[in-house]
Amino acid sequence: MSESFPRLHARTRRFTLGVPRNFTIAPDRVLFLRSNSGVDAVTCLWELDLASGTERLLVDPLTLGAAEENLPAEERARRERARESAGGVVAYATDATARRIVFALSGNLFLWESGAVRALATPGSVIDPRLSPDGERVAYVTGGALRVHHVESGEDVEVAEEEGVTYGLAEFVAAEELMRLRGYWWSPDNDALLVARVDEAPVQRWHIADPADPDREPNVVAYPAAGTPNADVRLYVYNLGGSRVEVPFEQEYLVTALWDAHGMALVTLSRDQRSVRLLKIDPATGVSTLVREDTDPAWVDAIPGVPGHLPDGSLVWVADSDGGRRLIIGDRPVTPPSLQVREVLDIDGDTVLFRASGEPTEIMLWTYAHGTLTPVVTEAGAYSGRRQGGVTVVAGQTLTSEGTSVRAIRADGAVLPIRSAAERPGLDLRISLVRAGSRGLSTAVLLPSWHVEGAAKLPVLMDPYGGPHAQRVIAASRPYLESQWWAEQGFAVIVTDGRGTPGRSPAWEREVLHDFTITLDDQVDALQSMPHPDLDLTRVAIRGWSFGGWLAALAVIRRPDVFHAAIAGAPVTDWRLYDTAYTERYLGDPAEGHYERSSLLADAEKLQRPLLIIHGLADDNVVAAHTLRLSSALLAAGRPHSVLPLSGVTHMTPQEVVAENLLHLQLDFLKKALD
Repeated sequence: MSESFPRLHARTRRFTLGVPRNFTIAPDRVLFLRSNSGVDAVTCLWELDLASGTERLLVDPLTLGAAEENLPAEERARRERARESAGGVVAYATDATARRIVFALSGNLFLWESGAVRALATPGSVIDPRLSPDGERVAYVTGGALRVHHVESGEDVEVAEEEGVTYGLAEFVAAEELMRLRGYWWSPDNDALLVARVDEAPVQRWHIADPADPDREPNVVAYPAAGTPNADVRLYVYNLGGSRVEVPFEQEYLVTALWDAHGMALVTLSRDQRSVRLLKIDPATGVSTLVREDTDPAWVDAIPGVPGHLPDGSLVWVADSDGGRRLIIGDRPVTPPSLQVREVLDIDGDTVLFRASGEPTEIMLWTYAHGTLTPVVTEAGAYSGRRQGGVTVVAGQTLTSEGTSVRAIRADGAVLPIRSAAERPGLDLRISLVRAGSRGLSTAVLLPSWHVEGAAKLPVLMDPYGGPHAQRVIAASRPYLESQWWAEQGFAVIVTDGRGTPGRSPAWEREVLHDFTITLDDQVDALQSMPHPDLDLTRVAIRGWSFGGWLAALAVIRRPDVFHAAIAGAPVTDWRLYDTAYTERYLGDPAEGHYERSSLLADAEKLQRPLLIIHGLADDNVVAAHTLRLSSALLAAGRPHSVLPLSGVTHMTPQEVVAENLLHLQLDFLKKALD
């Protein structure tokens, strides 16, 4: 295409549209989602025939009259938490054999079966539909109530409803910070549901208004800021015959639940996150038995994909041991401490498929079976996948290839590619991965493709996220596309993962306990250790979003001797305004006194360099109050700065025109600031 990179970057949602995702492996096929092109934001449902390797379109939302503007508010919130920027069929669920598939479009419930799609009548807008294992019933949430629809008879009955509370939905912190996007689970014998009841009455209310639309009512959000009450979450087993049994648990957070052939299990986490418990539950009585408890004086990470069970009932778990994050089978670690397990993807009979890192920049696929660890992929990159029935789906990116490659590997070894429709970015990456500074920080250095070494000095742009629980420096091409565009504008771009980032060791992640500011020390260390002679350290800028926005503002305020301009996007300026689960994990209870060190407000008077702050006024994750309070503090201190408010924009900034022009405006700001 002839479009500029900023335009294409915006239209393609950062080149994610058209990439196959959300795989389900059935006995004879693989189901997946993919839009029809790299600039088409309407996601369709597809299948890959495992015998022939041919693909077939199962559901095109446009033929069903889908209108994304009719999404229920709860679904919009769910997509914001999931960072879902596309539309159409963005989620689906199947029965145990995948003969039936359900999904929601514009609040309407649809069923796919035997090549045909039909609507199922419901009394309200549908959120998160899920089939029972036998495919006879569909559970879904509407208006905060959980209901069950019988596919054949059309009978639609209420399971749980109560004024002022929700049933079957994940609360804010579960979805935003604990990676739990669901609030109910079917029993394996199809006759009961484990359901979360969420009461947000204890949670403080914030009002998010759009000053550009003053006649519109503010959006009232139950936001659990650090040190304030969370939602009251309770669990119940609802038998479809009408009985209800409470499943009490003591700890603050429900991390996940599992209900399989080996019984019901819960994972819970204490408010201070120093204890995680695995509980076995008797569904008939709600009585729990402690299976294991993992503790840490800093915090315990909740790892996606566990618990699980092998066919013989052996527990599949992940825990820290001997300095590493290790796969546990039963009560025995089966991976070495040097291999950091990130996620369990699937359990296929006796085989466990998981993601892990030996080298922090690589996220590789492994299997464990019968005492043997086997790599699924060998080329350095970032991978994910699924496995069932001996079939493995591998999706991955590398630095030497463009885009995401997806393939299904049959049990007989035959490899069947799954086509990606993503657009090509039209950039040639000029990137080096290095270890920087005294701590060997994972660092990527990107130079303009046209730059001739020794011909000219290049201004430097630090482009980090830099915070815990996220990683920027990986051996994959797509994460660097925007950074390479900045390089093409004449910058040497440096991306560094410092202490607190995942993939290196549990101890490395916990270095940030009670003090986020050490992440700035790591950015400075990486920058000043660069041996490249063409870096002009008298012209250094830094930009970032969210935690990266906080880090950029911190850098220009506290280290003006190093950083000469900054762009802070949606920055957390006062950590007391951020949510409980994230902030308390790292900084503890606000009453303990660790927040002031990481706050930007008290240091406003130190600003000496140009600072541009960007914030979406509809952001319900990092609310615009962060930017407004920092701006007020800077104004009170007489410090010039620029604020760019984005009307109607959330934390994701998915709007094409906004996303495109943001890059141009930032470039213009930095050129003037560093001139």
